[in-house]
Amino acid sequence: MHSFLRNTAREILEKHQNLQNLSIVLPNRRAGLFFTQHLGTLISEPMWMPEVKTIEDIFYHYAGQRPADELTLIFELYRVYRDLHPAPEDFDKFFFWGEMILKDFNDLDQFMADAKKLYHQLAEFKEFESDQSFLTESQVELIQQFWASFVRQDRMHQEKFLKFWEMLHPLYQAFQASLNVSGLAYSGKLYRKVAEALDQIPKPEKHTIFIGFNAFTGAEERLIKHFITQFGAEIYWDLDAYYLNDKNQEAGLFFREYQRDKVFGPTFPEIIPALIQTKKAKIQTYATPLKTNQANLVGTILEKIPKENWEETVVILPDEQMLFPVLHSLPDQVDKVNVTMGYPVKNAPVYAFLESVLEMQRFIKVEEGKVLFYHQAVKNLLSSIYLKSANPGFCKGLLAEIQEKNQIYISRENLHQGGAFFTLIFQKLESEQLFSYLSTLMEELAERLKDEPLQRSYLYQCFKQLTRLREIFDKQDSLTVNREFFIRLFRQVFREVKLPFEGEPLQGLQIMGVLESRNLDFRRVIICTMNEASFPPSSGLNSMIPFNLRRAFGLPVQEQNDAIYAYTFYRLLHSAEEVHMIYTTASDQGKSGEKSRYIQQMMVEMDLDMKEEVIFVPIDQKSPGEITIEKVPEILQILERYTIQQDGTPSVSFSPSALNVYLDCRLKFYLKYIAGIKEKEEVTEEIDAGVFGNLVHYSMENLYLGFIERKKRNVLEPGDFKELKANWVFPAIEKAIRTNYHLEDAAETKLNGQMAIARDVLQKYITRVLEIDEESAPFRLISLEKGKEYGANLKINTSEGVREIALKGIIDRVDELNGVIRLIDYKSGGDKKEFKDIPSLFDRDNKNRNKAAMQTMFYGLIYQFEHSENTAPLKPAIYNLKEVFSEDFNPYLQLREPRKQGIELSDYRDHQDEYREGLKGLLEELYDPQVPFLQTTDLKKCEYCPYREMCGR
Repeated sequence: MHSFLRNTAREILEKHQNLQNLSIVLPNRRAGLFFTQHLGTLISEPMWMPEVKTIEDIFYHYAGQRPADELTLIFELYRVYRDLHPAPEDFDKFFFWGEMILKDFNDLDQFMADAKKLYHQLAEFKEFESDQSFLTESQVELIQQFWASFVRQDRMHQEKFLKFWEMLHPLYQAFQASLNVSGLAYSGKLYRKVAEALDQIPKPEKHTIFIGFNAFTGAEERLIKHFITQFGAEIYWDLDAYYLNDKNQEAGLFFREYQRDKVFGPTFPEIIPALIQTKKAKIQTYATPLKTNQANLVGTILEKIPKENWEETVVILPDEQMLFPVLHSLPDQVDKVNVTMGYPVKNAPVYAFLESVLEMQRFIKVEEGKVLFYHQAVKNLLSSIYLKSANPGFCKGLLAEIQEKNQIYISRENLHQGGAFFTLIFQKLESEQLFSYLSTLMEELAERLKDEPLQRSYLYQCFKQLTRLREIFDKQDSLTVNREFFIRLFRQVFREVKLPFEGEPLQGLQIMGVLESRNLDFRRVIICTMNEASFPPSSGLNSMIPFNLRRAFGLPVQEQNDAIYAYTFYRLLHSAEEVHMIYTTASDQGKSGEKSRYIQQMMVEMDLDMKEEVIFVPIDQKSPGEITIEKVPEILQILERYTIQQDGTPSVSFSPSALNVYLDCRLKFYLKYIAGIKEKEEVTEEIDAGVFGNLVHYSMENLYLGFIERKKRNVLEPGDFKELKANWVFPAIEKAIRTNYHLEDAAETKLNGQMAIARDVLQKYITRVLEIDEESAPFRLISLEKGKEYGANLKINTSEGVREIALKGIIDRVDELNGVIRLIDYKSGGDKKEFKDIPSLFDRDNKNRNKAAMQTMFYGLIYQFEHSENTAPLKPAIYNLKEVFSEDFNPYLQLREPRKQGIELSDYRDHQDEYREGLKGLLEELYDPQVPFLQTTDLKKCEYCPYREMCGR
């Protein structure tokens, strides 16, 4: 197999006898490690090895120092900015664009641009027109293009840009002076310092050889040219004729420029290697539907490889998130793995936990000295493995309590009952406590993660970074860190932290990032995430300097970035005999599911044996078929619970709500009442129809039960209502809120905005109901919801003989008015009171089936069953709150044919037999083994069904 580093090592060994007199310079340390290994295998007798280093080492050696920490530099930049600007921003606002300015300054120095010319004041633009001697023609053209677009901007934007632009050169100069005094520097400053003093550099004691470079910064180019011309240094280029000779190939952009250069040109080999075209590698591309499918595919590809030298196989991961999925998917035959990339700590569970703890601080509120935590943040933390493992019972119980009581905010005292770890997590932090608190929390987590070395490693990296940040901030006496800025800084800095992997880099299957593969050759290459926007990446350059000006002054633009990534891709093809490229067809995190341009280019330009395979995930993509649940013996046994047992009592009884569910959808009835699958409950800050309806029921119940208890009578006279409306509506609603949210009688009912509004609306509704009742008084209260549950038995015929079915219902209110017993149901929705006839109440195919009427008629059945001696008329009524303010409000059911005058249903008993027959037929169908549980055919009923995802609707 061709190996650039091995071939170069052989050539150097043949050309230079004394390796100890050589200084080998490579782009990165990994390439140096492999170069040393190749050189060692070629040497047949003991000798001193050459000095191997990176280009950075040379610059930092001659500069006599190394760059300072980026955060320290940004603080220093802010100090200078604050002295220059008449009205400086706070540090937390400056920080994020201060990073960008620092990067621009670094580019300026790395590429040896003239800061004064670049940051030329727009007010002196006329000077450009009169004196362009210091600019090249291309610079003048690009700058004029920029100024033309600038002039087209509106006046406000021009002035803002002008003020900002005028400050940058003084800021640059003052920053340089400040760094000189403090002894600090950034890498670009050190590079420029060395590049501007090359004539003072003494001739190195060792002969210098540069190997494997592709793109130089301006400072690097100056230094290398100086070494070649003045010290006789050599340079070995790692390139291929395929992209060098084709002017359209971006991978050869830099090489073509260097080939034309009078210093670099002669260093190019006479015969340019043509490995890509002559190698004729076998190339296979794969399209997978999802990113996670790639890991399994990598494992499948590796399984087919005969056990050999895994060092000749590489898996390239442009997306770092793929590292662990790939590692978990490796086949057993891969006995050694070397990972040459860091894994972002931001993907670790422990980082997510720390971030959640900080995020929680943003939603804390204090009321009357009590510290309250927002429910969503609390639920996230209580659901984490770290708190669950500390006290699982407490977490489970508190989560259930939050759900049951619909608690929007949870008190600190309540949370601290979980133990010491909960006390540490749930506290309100002031800005000055943030560093010390987070340190303590990390130490506590490390103690709890003794048996999880990987999580402890993540935590260690976070702790190191936090300690570094704290030391830097401690030195800044005049700056304070507020909570919001700390959280943003935490995310910004910690998300850049990576967990380095330790291993033997020269052994085993190689897994690495894109840029780590430079100068290395492999027989077999597997590249994941070969999608546009991933490889090559789509991220543009973050810069304060506009594109035209960057290009005019030789600063890198996106074109150069694209050329670097294109080179790293084609570089992998130099020695490859087998290439597997995997891309996804689904969009992910804002990136389109489009194959990389490199694949497209290869398909068009290269005469290679390329095959594409579409990987299908083995799942059924068709719409799910109809679901049918047959009534097997086990299901029939469950239904037996609803029958009257030998002791005369049932285990459970059918409610009108359950029977309405069965009429709406048999499958929903099965899932809810037979399978016992509960609907998902969530804490809601909104007052939906269900919550509002409950509050209405509880309020009316509290109002009239309170009256009976106080007055010791159950007859309401017209004169009773004035006091009820004036004094007892509000307490009844307050008590209803306590009941609905399971609050103790002594507990406070602090209401959020929506609940306060709902309470006021409730008060108006309840008052209006009292006015309606006042108009019809006197009447006698017979029962209220809380005080009485009615029941009945109904005999039906089943395949097992006659069965007596248990029925039950809770009637909101039963009263007697003028000798008529009213069965009243409170409704908060828009339920209608009209229905065609009794059979229509049991007709599931009738889209206008009146469920509310079916329910109130059911109340007539169970009331009459319990009061068989009753001879008074039973009159079902619906108090629909949406209609109570109507002048012609009528709560009674109406038998009404379409387009005909309705007839008020004055006595349930007139329709009793017909209703019982309808109900009996419904129950006999329910108990019929031949009638399975099917899905409804009316899809409108599925729109708000909690089980719709289960049945594919």
